[in-house]
Parts: sequence; structure tokens; C-alpha cells
Amino acid sequence: MMLQELPRTHAAPLDDAITPQEAEAMARAVVNLFGKWQLSDAQARDVLGGLAARTYARWKAGDIGRIDRDLATRLSLLMGIHKGLRYLFTDPQRGYDWIKVPNAVFGGKTPLALMVEGDIFQLGRVRSYLDAERGGW
Repeated sequence: MMLQELPRTHAAPLDDAITPQEAEAMARAVVNLFGKWQLSDAQARDVLGGLAARTYARWKAGDIGRIDRDLATRLSLLMGIHKGLRYLFTDPQRGYDWIKVPNAVFGGKTPLALMVEGDIFQLGRVRSYLDAERGGW
């Protein structure tokens, strides 16, 4: 049997931009997710990179408004974290609780403590860890 080369895929998606409609949908989902995670408004705003209190209050009321690229990226990372937790835990509540449990991989800190630092790279770190745990790349 001869090996056959598989067709190559593009390194980047053809349409890599997050549309305003997708960003708005993610923002609504993240507000709901933060409720499941039982985050305070201050914690939620920090995870979102220091979102203004007034802006977050509008989000919670359903008035999302314009979302810039940095914030859309944060929302995307949070959706990936949520997805990873749903894959890892059959009981959704265990996934929601996981973010508040100290983890040796994060130096004994909770994933939430990392995310509250407000650094987008910490969101990426949590997302990458979950992807690796579930075997995804």
C-alpha cells in the first residue's frame, strides 16, 4: 500500500474576521456564561480587559453596541474556554465550578484569578490548557 498525500488546507481561514453579528452574539453568550460562573461585575469587566462599568451594565441590559477587535478576540477565547469545559465535563456545573478551583498547572492559582488579571494572554493560556487536556489542537 502506497502512502498518498492528503490535500493541504490553508494555514488561515479564508474569512478570519469576526463579524459584528458574531461579536454581538458572543457578548450575549459571555454575559450568560459569567452568570453561570458567578462572577461579580468587577471580575467580569476585568476578564473583558477593563470594560467600563457603564458599558457592561448596558451589555447586561441587552444593549451591546460596537465591539473592537481586541474585545472580539477576548470573547472568542472565552467561548473556547466554555467549549473546552463542556467537552471535559459531562456535568455542566462541574465545568462552571472549575474556574474557581486552584490548579497546579497555573501555579496554584485558579483559572479565574489568571483571567481577572485582564491580560489577553492569560485567557489564551487557560484556553490552550483546556484544548490540550481534551486532546484538541
